[in-house]
Amino acid sequence: MNDAKSPFTELADKIVVTLDCETVALPAGRKSLKSIRSYLESAALANQRILGEFLVDGCAVDLSLPLAGVAFRRVDAATVSLNELPLVLLTTAGRQAHRARAAVEAALTLVLINNAATARELWWHLASQLTEPVLTLSLMPEDLCQLRCGTTFHQLRRWQLEQISAIVRRVDETCDLQDNIRLSDALENLVLPWLDRLAEHIQIWQAATQAGTRLALDQASV
Repeated sequence: MNDAKSPFTELADKIVVTLDCETVALPAGRKSLKSIRSYLESAALANQRILGEFLVDGCAVDLSLPLAGVAFRRVDAATVSLNELPLVLLTTAGRQAHRARAAVEAALTLVLINNAATARELWWHLASQLTEPVLTLSLMPEDLCQLRCGTTFHQLRRWQLEQISAIVRRVDETCDLQDNIRLSDALENLVLPWLDRLAEHIQIWQAATQAGTRLALDQASV
């Protein structure tokens, strides 16, 4: 999003926007990244497609995160069909799991160099990130999960949320001890292994889904 005092505000009429390699003529007033993304998403949905890639000045943007308020000159977006939505969801969940793991790794040291109250706040912030990939996976088609995993995503989500609940409860109990060394150990021995298992499962589902997509395309071309 452009700030009102952004150095690029005066050049807003020169923003270049493309969708699937075609130049897009923006309606008046669409000058911020948020407004441009909204317009492109609407255009994609009108054609039964969704945004799969969003580049700002050549740099890929994670669509699962809020857009940063930076000056920009060009936006390039690409769409995918609704049939490819499962791959988009799996990619997003994988990124969310990766971000959560990186945050936990950083916290291993941060909780040691801060007081108990600050360490507890750090943990509470981390805890809110653990559910993000699971909630993203909950949007996966049930029949696809049944086919690839032998169970439904509803059941998988239930198992995963139960695991998160148990982990959060145990780490909360460790916080109550006001021992930052034990809190760091709990993050390393409880939270990181769970995130690693989740990331591994996402990779397996992604590979299986990609294989199924390729097979469907091969059969369609016959």
